[in-house]
Amino acid sequence: MGQVKIYGMKDSLNPIKATLSTIIHACMMEALALPSDKKFHRIFPMDKEDFFFPSDRSDAYTIIEISMFEGRTVETKKQLFTLLFDKIHSELRIAPQDIEITIFETPKHNWGIRGLPGDELTLTYNVNI
Repeated sequence: MGQVKIYGMKDSLNPIKATLSTIIHACMMEALALPSDKKFHRIFPMDKEDFFFPSDRSDAYTIIEISMFEGRTVETKKQLFTLLFDKIHSELRIAPQDIEITIFETPKHNWGIRGLPGDELTLTYNVNI
């Protein structure tokens, strides 16, 4: 399971949000072995007066927050970071300096999904990679 929140300035994020979502999901499928049908993304285009960030970032500055079940190795998570930085830069020309990614991991029992606690779900993919 993985849920993604994407924050950015409205004028920069809106024109690319569908492509960015596709890139993020492709990276998660590759690094985390998520199935293609497990795409849960929310996009938060923000007004300039509501989005504060350091002066060494551009208007393309984007924050990506990923919530997921715990269990992936450090190497797997680093691979995800590398894929995201590389593919976002190569496909959307957003510099790695303008991308920040945070992974929030929680035990399966802290999720409620489809009427069940997460630790009672039968998953179609492996989390311990």
